[in-house]
Amino acid sequence: MSKRVKKELKEITDEVIACKKCPLYEYRKKNKFYPVIGEGNHRAEIMFIGEAPGFNEAKTGRPFCGAAGKILDELLESVGIKREEVYITNVVKDRPPNNRDPNSEEVKAYSPFLKRQIDIIKPKVICSLGNCSTDFIFKKYGLEGKIQGISKVHGKVFSVDKINIIPLYHPAAATYNPNMKEIMKKDFQILKRLKNET
Repeated sequence: MSKRVKKELKEITDEVIACKKCPLYEYRKKNKFYPVIGEGNHRAEIMFIGEAPGFNEAKTGRPFCGAAGKILDELLESVGIKREEVYITNVVKDRPPNNRDPNSEEVKAYSPFLKRQIDIIKPKVICSLGNCSTDFIFKKYGLEGKIQGISKVHGKVFSVDKINIIPLYHPAAATYNPNMKEIMKKDFQILKRLKNET
């Protein structure tokens, strides 16, 4: 990994940690949470983007380390992809209270960090996990006209600027409804196909 990439990603980490203007900064401090910046391969071809950290993530500073993370690991394993090969992050870098969905002010405040992560890592495939992440990524890449609920667009491939965007159900959905896992596994087969094509 180049020193430049490492340095630029570290700058993002430092900025998020010090971001007193970020709407969830005080909540993070009060609860002794960590911001969750992202982790994985800095040259990853595949980037997974969730919406915001949950409790386990905020306690450890690691993305997808709780129940949803176990499902994500299982889904990756089902298509022969190691977690270390990909990069995993969120639109919002701090945990919203009571695990609620991030609001528009939070997305606006934290999303510039995500945009920079995408520019630095330059993934070939972006997997948006759930509605919030998909909504943001579609807007970023000029796909506003394609925005529908995740149940309509999951598992489809949208190609823009030499990037394949794949909206997927958030792994947490399978923690509430185990039947979802089979649908998710089927969607993940697309990643296997794309990986074999590169």
